[in-house]
Amino acid sequence: MTRRRWDPESLPDLSGQSYLVTGSNAGLGYFASEQLARAGAHVIMSGRNPKRLSAARATLAGRVPGADIESLIIDTAKPGSIRSAAASLRTRGPLDGVLLNAGIVHPPRRRETTSDGAEVVLATNALGHFALAGELLVPLARSGGRMVWLGSMSISLTPYDPVDLQLTEGYSGWRAYVQSKVVTTALGLEADRRLREHGVPVDSVVVHPGYSTSGRTIGLHGVNQPSKITRFVDNLQTPFTQSKERGAWPLVRALADPSIGGGQFWGPRYLVKGDPRQARLPKIVRDPERLARIWDACEAATRTRWPFAAASVAR
Repeated sequence: MTRRRWDPESLPDLSGQSYLVTGSNAGLGYFASEQLARAGAHVIMSGRNPKRLSAARATLAGRVPGADIESLIIDTAKPGSIRSAAASLRTRGPLDGVLLNAGIVHPPRRRETTSDGAEVVLATNALGHFALAGELLVPLARSGGRMVWLGSMSISLTPYDPVDLQLTEGYSGWRAYVQSKVVTTALGLEADRRLREHGVPVDSVVVHPGYSTSGRTIGLHGVNQPSKITRFVDNLQTPFTQSKERGAWPLVRALADPSIGGGQFWGPRYLVKGDPRQARLPKIVRDPERLARIWDACEAATRTRWPFAAASVAR
């Protein structure tokens, strides 16, 4: 029997599948949620701002009549919010996948910290997702599910080694963003190694969206409303950019395509744009010792240890 070719504009039927998407109120998270919902999946949209999340949910419901969606507040910069959301999710039935997408794309010019003292970009983009994935490991294991981590092609451009995880010295907005994506990618890869080592039936996959801009994306009230100047500038970059809708394609495929294996890295075919394809890992995340060091540092920063033993017998 010939396997059906993956078509990002005509997804297979995902009825009966349940997915959590963090950062669903805008950008990649919103369009990933919409694409999953169009394919029949049950989608739990999450975000930190109740009004924006409500607006995004209403927009999706209007664009996909009959969409099976619900919403949940999750602020990945706040450990209490993560624990509360995870406790709620553990009572909501099977969970087939988690898209760890929420994040700060435009970091503050000066270093800021969360209420518990973590550098805010690292906390939002990486540490919060590390804690959330650990909290949801047992429900994912029961479903033989998958976690997908959002990396970035920026880690190939300026491969900062996060020796100073919290950037207590030498902070810049760009470094904070790229370093958080190095950490995220390292966690996704190291998670898969440890999941296999402990016999946990969960895949961990890392993706990147290429160069996806709001100015090349459809305007949606409360979700994507770029200014005229943003439209103009982004359209000048058409040869090497794509829309957020297309940027969500690798994310959705990594989450829903059963042929994808744990430990893989996916992105657009032509790096910055195109259909989703498996990609070559950036050099900065090929060193097993570095991956283990970053994992241990994140355990210490979040005071979190994943329940591998419980997850390995969850079925």
